[in-house]
Amino acid sequence: MPINQDYYEILGVPRHASQEEIKKAYRELALKYHPDRNPGNKESEAKFKEINEAYQVLGDAEKRAQYDRYGGRMPFQTSYDDFGFPSIDDIFSGLFDELFFGRRTSQSQARRRRGRDLRYDLRISLEESARGAEKTISLERHQSCSVCSGTGHKPGASASVCPECRGTGALRFQQGFFSISRTCPICGGRGQIITNPCPKCQGRGFELVEKRLKVRIPAGIDSGMVLRLAGEGEPGEMSGPAGDLQVVIFIEEHPIFHREGTELVLELPVPFTKAVLGGEVEAPTLEGIERLKIPPGTQTGKMFKLKRKGMPSLNGDKGDLHIQVFVELPSKLSKKEKEILGKLSELENPDDYPLQKGFWEKVRKILSGRKGE
Repeated sequence: MPINQDYYEILGVPRHASQEEIKKAYRELALKYHPDRNPGNKESEAKFKEINEAYQVLGDAEKRAQYDRYGGRMPFQTSYDDFGFPSIDDIFSGLFDELFFGRRTSQSQARRRRGRDLRYDLRISLEESARGAEKTISLERHQSCSVCSGTGHKPGASASVCPECRGTGALRFQQGFFSISRTCPICGGRGQIITNPCPKCQGRGFELVEKRLKVRIPAGIDSGMVLRLAGEGEPGEMSGPAGDLQVVIFIEEHPIFHREGTELVLELPVPFTKAVLGGEVEAPTLEGIERLKIPPGTQTGKMFKLKRKGMPSLNGDKGDLHIQVFVELPSKLSKKEKEILGKLSELENPDDYPLQKGFWEKVRKILSGRKGE
């Protein structure tokens, strides 16, 4: 390479480029100019040498720092003529792994597996949802075997290296430019085979136990919401992290209140005398009994609202209680009550019943229209 040619210029990156940007640029150029893809092309071969020489320096943080300080051709540079070209599959495989499988880890890390998440359906009352609560749940789950501490083999014994994957936990297959890695079917990715299993867990490394946990229910939680208890799921393999316990909330149907988000709806029966004459009636809320003023002539279906007597939200806001009244008639009347109502009937004025009056006006209009046809 000419002594005055810039390594950054060769890779096509700015001097402030990150190591990841340098690595990405190198791989793209290396794949483009690799001799295997350009057989017999001397210009591509020369370009490929320059690319690799530039990456040997810029790809190493320490060498890059020296290059940035001194510039020019440094004594640590090497020529790829001394040991041949890197395999195109090595370049492409590394790029493929990072794009689709993330960064490679050590073999021991690759075998570490996170435990499965568990689900628990928890039913609570509307009152518990409104006020918050602490519930104790019981469930069966696995934990590391108390005899072998999760190793799977008998105490004092040791596992054998898997003969199929030779302890790597994975098998690699070459398909053209692609290098594909699959979990070893013999050891299940552990890299080891248990030849002398633990008598308690039979080599599984886990045992089933009953676990009791306390779950804090926040005020305002609604059906379908999930509480996550981190690390309370199934244990991981090969010292991997445990999964989580997902507690799914279901609120039981309430006998008198209907919930709509933070709003509550209540149907309240009102004696017909209160509806006619007006007055105060008692109305239940989640916090106790409230007094509700009923104006004279209240009809069935009339809605009343008690502010901030509904459900709380998780952020602390609170909804309203909507009370829909329906007028209830007595199922039985005493002789005196009948006499009083009889006298009331004699005094009734049709104009005192606007709903009936409007209804019959519509009926008469319909009938008169038919006669004119």
